Parts: sequence; structure tokens; C-alpha cells
Amino acid sequence: MLILTRSVGKTIRIGDDIEIVILRINGNQVRVGVSAPPHVMVHRDEVYQRIQANQSQPS
Repeated sequence: MLILTRSVGKTIRIGDDIEIVILRINGNQVRVGVSAPPHVMVHRDEVYQRIQANQSQPS
């Protein structure tokens, strides 16, 4: 795992297409903005886990 320290307004790039911007830091919460192409799914982990659980359930 790569660990980075960024301050408000700073950006992290992943490849050519994905940009993560630190928007606000308030105590132990960080607000981030994510720009990615439409074909890249971006979810919070708890949402992703729910999607995965729903896909593995038989219809």
C-alpha cells in the first residue's frame, strides 16, 4: 500500500485518467473529490461491499 500525505487543495493522480483532490479536513474526517472516466466505478467501501454481496446472491 502506498501511503501519501497531502494537504487541502492538493491532488493525487492515478494513471492518466483518475484524479483525487483533498477538499477539506475536519478533525478525523477528510473530504475528497474523485474525477474518473465514466467506465471506472468509484464507490465508498461499504457501498462496494453491498454491491458485491448483492451480485453473489442467487436470483
